[in-house]
Amino acid sequence: MCGIAGIVNLDGKPAESFILKRMTDAIEHRGPDGEGHYIHEQVGFGHRRLAIIDLTPAGHQPMVTDDGRYVLTYNGEIYNFKELRAELESLGYHFHSKTDSEVLLKSFQCWGEHCIKRFNGMFAFALLDKKSKLVYLARDRYGVKPLYIYKKNKLFMFGSEVKCFMEHPLFNVNLNKEALLEYLTFQNFLTDNTLFTDVKLLPSGSFMTIDLNNENLSPPKKYWDFNFSNTDAINSEEEYIEELDRLFNQAVKRQLVSDVDVGSYLSGGMDSGSITAIAAKQLPFIKTFTCGFDLNSASGVELAYDEREVAEFMSYLFKTQHYEVVLKAGDMERIFPLLTQHIEEPRVGQSYPNYYVSQLASKFCKVVLSGTGGDEIFGGYPWRYYRVASNQSFDDYIDKYFSFWQRILPSNSVKKALEPIWSDVKDTSMRDLFTSVFTNHEISLKNPEDYINHSLYFEAKTFLQGLLLIEDKISMANSLETRVPFLDNDLVDFGMKLPISLKLGNLKQFDRLDENIIGSKSSAFFKKTKDGKLILRKMMKRYIPENITERNKQGFSAPDASWFKGESIDYVSKIIYGNDSTIYNFLDKKTIIDLVDEHMQGKENRRLLIWSLLSIENWCNEFL
Repeated sequence: MCGIAGIVNLDGKPAESFILKRMTDAIEHRGPDGEGHYIHEQVGFGHRRLAIIDLTPAGHQPMVTDDGRYVLTYNGEIYNFKELRAELESLGYHFHSKTDSEVLLKSFQCWGEHCIKRFNGMFAFALLDKKSKLVYLARDRYGVKPLYIYKKNKLFMFGSEVKCFMEHPLFNVNLNKEALLEYLTFQNFLTDNTLFTDVKLLPSGSFMTIDLNNENLSPPKKYWDFNFSNTDAINSEEEYIEELDRLFNQAVKRQLVSDVDVGSYLSGGMDSGSITAIAAKQLPFIKTFTCGFDLNSASGVELAYDEREVAEFMSYLFKTQHYEVVLKAGDMERIFPLLTQHIEEPRVGQSYPNYYVSQLASKFCKVVLSGTGGDEIFGGYPWRYYRVASNQSFDDYIDKYFSFWQRILPSNSVKKALEPIWSDVKDTSMRDLFTSVFTNHEISLKNPEDYINHSLYFEAKTFLQGLLLIEDKISMANSLETRVPFLDNDLVDFGMKLPISLKLGNLKQFDRLDENIIGSKSSAFFKKTKDGKLILRKMMKRYIPENITERNKQGFSAPDASWFKGESIDYVSKIIYGNDSTIYNFLDKKTIIDLVDEHMQGKENRRLLIWSLLSIENWCNEFL
């Protein structure tokens, strides 16, 4: 696990070593265990190392093949690297280290770009082929590891974080106004856009090439994509549970490979609990970490947000070494500037609790397991799918689903709220952008199950991408590697083909719930249905108590709805009601204040809007 950065001067000028050094220094937090730089003519590769596998100097990067033809800078973990190494050795390849980095390098040497399809893991890498004068960039299937790209005039750069680019004298920070509209619509980016003009994310499951012979950049090409569909062969439920159990155990055990300590997050939920249960059998007295909340000023449903009691009980069951951090209202405003600096662009909701628990875990280990991905693969948000399960047509489905995912600004307020920049963004259709997500998921839409699979695809392509990006930035800010066993290739392939009836049980009885509904969006639903991730719940009863597998779904969230109009009201008011806030260069103040007033008066829950406004203001202060 590391940080990478690079320069490609398309005009043929030599890459500048001092700039490359500054780019990698900017992401030292991602790799405090070492650094490396390699320059060949107009190409410069940089690397910061967080040593996880083979801690010796043999794992130093950038790494070069014996013949000098291929050069690699790489961030990630390939969990099946030992199997690939054995295959390569049988073909006559020799190794100088025990790293997965060298396996990746020689896999490319042996199989070319097609080697990517063989990797089971998380990765972002750049590889130079000196002979053909090609540079390859690639990112893992699911988007666990980020890779930003920048192209303007004759300069191309890549990096694990945007702050790499800020060290180049030709890079200027400007707000991407269309991306701001995208964020204020979805609280996320559904495209490869970022808030930084000319900076994009290489899409997950994609690779691209730069031909140095003719300065040609190929557009990103997909080598893998999610494909949720009902299987033709329906087995017995027990057979599915047995196979799920086998694959889940295999996934967790695969991701325990490490030459340093591995810990695990442990919330009150079944996903992290089951991962911990299996990991604890392999690693006795594994360290576990929980974030709790001081609820003295919370009210209503938020009084259930502190899951420490359940986490402590599971720690007792699994005999882990357990550590906790407890957050108060003031902890949000205290960490906001540093959080903004590290995440670089806000996505998918409140993330500061994740920062604190990552900070805690980093004091005890260098690798931590996370339950991210279980909900997106196995159907953990039924109140979201059911609202669009019955439709007259695809357009009907899009109308309803798009309306739901407009999470920040009400549709009738968008134009007024963005009035200062509306002339720059008015021709950008968010509905068309939303619809474009489904371009490559061409399944027949004949019944509710098909539409639910469509929704699972959408969330894996968008919501999950945001979660993974934030998780990477937050953990690596603390020099901590996060692994996600639910995103194991074999487990995902199995999960995508499961019949919807094994994930959800109430296709004919569902409520329409507002994501911002006062109170818990899930509690009202689950009091009636106890739905979502059904097969996962049944399998996990083998590892954790039934009262935990049958708990209502609860996201990892602080009681911010209460705090925003309570203990944090001075901080919120200073930014949103103040006269010096930068956000009002882009947003209409009266419209925004009218919306926030509805939250303060208890008429609407605008916690997502408030968090987004605070995030954008902090982003402007940090980067503009």
